[in-house]
This record gives sequence, structure tokens and C-alpha cells, in this order.
Amino acid sequence: MEKVIYDEKNGLWYELQGDYYIPCLKLPEKEQQPIGMWGKRHLRYIKQNRKVLYLNLLTSGKLNGYLLKLDKQAEEMFSLLEKQMAERECVTEKLKSDNQMEWVARMNNIRSRATEIVNHDIIYN
Repeated sequence: MEKVIYDEKNGLWYELQGDYYIPCLKLPEKEQQPIGMWGKRHLRYIKQNRKVLYLNLLTSGKLNGYLLKLDKQAEEMFSLLEKQMAERECVTEKLKSDNQMEWVARMNNIRSRATEIVNHDIIYN
């Protein structure tokens, strides 16, 4: 039996492994860009909870672009929420210069709430 064969009907190459011919599939070579924190969180979520979506994106070669887009969207939403909450709660540079510990505590609280909103609306949805 031949080690490698070509099927003209579907245009695929097959490699002999044991008694079976397995298609020689290869993902397209694309430049992988680094994914940020939000994209990594979403990747972990879809790997565990939405396996079909993950496999479809992976096999179509669109996973990295999808995660980059989601990461950018989540980062923009987080920044906007953080800015709006800080303005609404009067967490300003004046407070930072007057009472640094109070400013840190309030900003940590704001960041925590903004993270929770982004996680709920974008990452784990």
C-alpha cells in the first residue's frame, strides 16, 4: 500500500497510518499576534464550556483574530467603565495627591467592579 495518496474528488492528500488513510490537514500559516488578558480568559472559557465554537474557530484559522478582536473590545469597555466610575465617584488626581491610600482603595474597588462587568458581558457570555 502506498504511504501517501491523493484523492482527486475532494483534493486532499491522505497518509497511511496503520490500516487507515488519514487526511493530511494543516492549519494555514498566519502570523500569530499576542493575545491579552481578556482574550486568554475567553479562550480558557470557550475551551472548557463551548468546545464546538472553539474547534470551529481553531480549524478555520480564525481563533487568533477572534480573540484579538474580543480582547480589544473588552479592554476598551474596561477603560471606559473605569473612567466613568471614577468620575461619578469623584476619584480624582486631587484625591490621589491628598490621600493616596484612599485613592488606591477606591480605584481597586472600581477596577474590581469594572472587571466583573466585562467578565459578565463579554468574556463569559
